[in-house]
Amino acid sequence: MSKSEKPLTLRPGSSYPLGATWDGKGTNFALYSENASAVELCLFDAEGNEKRFPITEQTAFVWHGYLPSIGPGQRYGYRVHGEYAPERGLRFNPNVVLLDPYAKALDGVERFDEGVFGYVLGEDDSQMQTEEQRGAPLGLVIDPMFNWVGDKKPNIPFHQSVIYEAHVKGLTMTHPDVPEALRGTYAGIATEPMLTYLKELGITAIEFLPVHQHVDDPFLLAKGLTNYWGYSSLSYFAPDVRYSAAAKRGDPAGAVPEFKNMVRSLHDAGIEVILDVVYNHTAEGNHMGPTMSFKGIDNPTYYRLVADNPRFYFDYTGTGNSLNVRHPQTLQLIMDSLRYWVTDMHVDGFRFDLASTLARGLHEVDQLSGFFTIIHQDPIISQVKLIAEPWDVGEGGYQVGNFPVNWAEWNGIYRDDMRAFWKGDGGLASEIGYRLTGSSDLYQNDGRKPYASINFVTAHDGFTLRDSVTYEQKHNDANGEGNADGHNHNITWNCGVEGETDDPAINKLRGQQMRNFLATLLLGQGTPMILGGDEFGRTQQGNNNAYCQDNEISWYDWEKVDESLLEFTKKVIALRKAHPSLHRRKFFSGRTIRGEDVSDIVWLRFDGTQMTDADWNNHQTQSMGMFLDGDGLDDVDAEGKPLKDDDLLLLLSSSYVDLPFRMPDFDHCGAWELLLDTSDDNATETIDSGKETTLKGRSVKLYKCKR
Repeated sequence: MSKSEKPLTLRPGSSYPLGATWDGKGTNFALYSENASAVELCLFDAEGNEKRFPITEQTAFVWHGYLPSIGPGQRYGYRVHGEYAPERGLRFNPNVVLLDPYAKALDGVERFDEGVFGYVLGEDDSQMQTEEQRGAPLGLVIDPMFNWVGDKKPNIPFHQSVIYEAHVKGLTMTHPDVPEALRGTYAGIATEPMLTYLKELGITAIEFLPVHQHVDDPFLLAKGLTNYWGYSSLSYFAPDVRYSAAAKRGDPAGAVPEFKNMVRSLHDAGIEVILDVVYNHTAEGNHMGPTMSFKGIDNPTYYRLVADNPRFYFDYTGTGNSLNVRHPQTLQLIMDSLRYWVTDMHVDGFRFDLASTLARGLHEVDQLSGFFTIIHQDPIISQVKLIAEPWDVGEGGYQVGNFPVNWAEWNGIYRDDMRAFWKGDGGLASEIGYRLTGSSDLYQNDGRKPYASINFVTAHDGFTLRDSVTYEQKHNDANGEGNADGHNHNITWNCGVEGETDDPAINKLRGQQMRNFLATLLLGQGTPMILGGDEFGRTQQGNNNAYCQDNEISWYDWEKVDESLLEFTKKVIALRKAHPSLHRRKFFSGRTIRGEDVSDIVWLRFDGTQMTDADWNNHQTQSMGMFLDGDGLDDVDAEGKPLKDDDLLLLLSSSYVDLPFRMPDFDHCGAWELLLDTSDDNATETIDSGKETTLKGRSVKLYKCKR
């Protein structure tokens, strides 16, 4: 320090907002800790040299101070003092430099070799670590300014949405038309080749696997693997530097504007951005886990501890801990994070991982818990897309169909029923009727609409679509767990051979089965979600739990695109968009539209007559027709004009034999024009009403009425 340079003095500052906030002249720092006895703000230069500032101001358990002349790019962390008494749930240790839970950018990833544990490794957690632990990432002060001029959120209604689940890195990592330096990054997705591809595919929203900064578990690193999926969050405000081209160039704070530019570019392409968020647990694990942030700042505030033995954590997630959403400050943390991603980062919605954990009051899942109440009344968060993964690993955690109004849900029942149906299992006729019409058995009686059902047959967790018709058993040896990880109940059929084959008949059948899944997914009511890469036949070589495979197993192989399957997917998405009957806002009512024989929906047997109760309950029923009356929408468009559509007829059969299907003979419809046939991409057909068509074994056909 020169003689003319004044020493840096910590001013009182403000208790709000939490985190590090630059005002153009200096930075305000604010940290919540209810049980700490003292807090030190620690600034670090590029070489890691540290300068500490004891924080003396405390307002409502928020420790705060203001440093003039400190601005964007400054690295910082905290040392938090207090009792180290794990048996009472207290884990303070000032020897550990802690990450600010509200940090908007991080300087890198965790460094286990520099220490991240609050206790002495090799012992139990009762002995406090007395050596310096600097392995947690440091926070970075950011400049929040960004030129959003011209950004317009697509605001696509849920019922018109087609969601595409993808991983930021995997999507572009091998794409030949994305510049090599940008592959696997937010910037890579914002390139013209990727934007053009997504637009031409026809999806309306991209749902990213977690982008919050996460931790790579030591047990994975020891095996040469990483936590590729990222469901191990450390920071709920910072976009992960792993996916930042700017960070790779030495500018980790650049991850923030890079992410914003990706969102703006996707919006320009008419595509919404939905984030998969993990507010149910953190990367700090159980009582033997690392201390990087929350655990050392205020363990009892942020985590659910066992009441009669607070050394231990409630674990509803299978990851070691559960966030304490019963505490007002933890609720505030989650709400502040959600609001930040909507207001500052312009995202359009969230998918909540293991959302049943967030609904738990004392132990049971409570639909009216504080978490849902506070979201329901929030004027910002309540207006974006809210999607729940409606289960956790705790007792009573499977809650499909039980989330509140305004929430959509991943419909695991849809996935299982559709897989079983196309696998050839019998006795599913009535279930398929419900799934194709928006699962009214799950969502109609609580004020929700068909689009509350997020329909999917594959997702990141499990087989890809290609693998679901290629493998019946998981092949997870690459994960290093003796093939013991991942689901065993896959409800899949390999079409006669386990794994890849050169048999042309089997490969044709597999292609047809993939088309069947895509057709029923995209032509049924509800909100369809496609697993990224399924549209062109992406494989994970039979791995149904590729969470740790940051390599060619998980990355999209753009050199092996099934072009015919890709064109089929584009065609089906376009058909869905073109016909409002295929994405209704309201459930079918069964009301009569024309006379007494035609309702808004009619279910047909293969002989052209209406299905009876006996047909629905017949274990052998494996084929059906679904007629949708184009005059039966009972809805209006954005301008208030009544919606009309073509009369449509969807035929499907999971039987292995070809069937003669008699076309319905309605007075208003003289003939039927074929729009889609999963057994033949090039098929064309116009058939008179009352005549028979051949419905190939294991196939789907879609017709429209020619009046």
